Amino acid sequence: MRKLALGFGLLGALWLGNAVAAASGDGAVLQGGVNPGYHDKPEWFKNSFMDLAEDVAEAHAAGKRVLLYFYQDGCPYCKKLLDDNFGNPAIAAKTQRLYDVIAINLWGDREVTSVDGATLSEKAFAEQLKVMYTPTLLFLDETGKPVLRLNGYYAPERFELALDYAARREKDGLSFRDYVARVGVSNTAAVLQASPLFLQPPHVLARNRMAAQRPLLVLFEQAGCADCAELHRDILARPEMKELLQRFDAVQLDMWSDVKLVKPDGRRATAAEWARQLNIHYTPSLVFFDEQGREVFRTEAYLRTFHVQSVMEYIASGAYRRQPNLQRYIQERADLLREQGVVVDLMD
Repeated sequence: MRKLALGFGLLGALWLGNAVAAASGDGAVLQGGVNPGYHDKPEWFKNSFMDLAEDVAEAHAAGKRVLLYFYQDGCPYCKKLLDDNFGNPAIAAKTQRLYDVIAINLWGDREVTSVDGATLSEKAFAEQLKVMYTPTLLFLDETGKPVLRLNGYYAPERFELALDYAARREKDGLSFRDYVARVGVSNTAAVLQASPLFLQPPHVLARNRMAAQRPLLVLFEQAGCADCAELHRDILARPEMKELLQRFDAVQLDMWSDVKLVKPDGRRATAAEWARQLNIHYTPSLVFFDEQGREVFRTEAYLRTFHVQSVMEYIASGAYRRQPNLQRYIQERADLLREQGVVVDLMD
């Protein structure tokens, strides 16, 4: 992500762990091997005049749909999407066959005319859509209605499922999570390896103003999930994570489990029922609730240590209340760390 850095803790204490090394002189942000100005889009992306209703109509006439791709320069996850996904000939060919892809700069000033006819800048359009991550991918149907949104990077196998789902013309109302469960692999009988970092069952998560002193973090996983394994093996295993997690009531759930619990609103459900109600379709997903039991934020795509910790600090510190844009919050922290001569590796 562009110009990102991370600061953790109160009054200048930094929970940077292995992602940060002290530097002499001015601080720097390591883009995970990405040139800060890098954004070499494929030549087959549509050269749009940014009139989205017109783009939707042209795509429909060609038997395609529109895919809006929100990016920012220096974003390492955007680079992974371009290199690992669109750099795969089979995925590139499928994407070109099914979609007209239009790139939108998260911080850009080009004028965009939305499907409903409103004209605004790229950055205002992204803000209106509450784009918090790059890449964010918004799949539109032939009427310009969103049929799927991916908030962050998906590895090639999962990304192909998204391409297939968003191109479907069926009117069966099947959600993406149920489509993935139908055509993908999910083992409902397997049991997750419980982590001692999380509260143990029974899970009574009802919140109220008097009792709940900390925000709630719910980690949804599933058995056989490689990204979940990486989260536990690497990110959560870092010493600084234990203390950071202590700033939350943190719970680990299998999104397909029939384990019973009490939700933050006081209602009873199984973990699987709650995951369906929350439309959890990616694992691991981190869902955050405030002290009154309202969902305030979530992550639902692949993230490395820097960004997992960034989001957790964003919620634990209460910064989300004053700054609704995660990217702007992280940029504020970047300015502070650069002044302190800190170097951050975004993809550590």
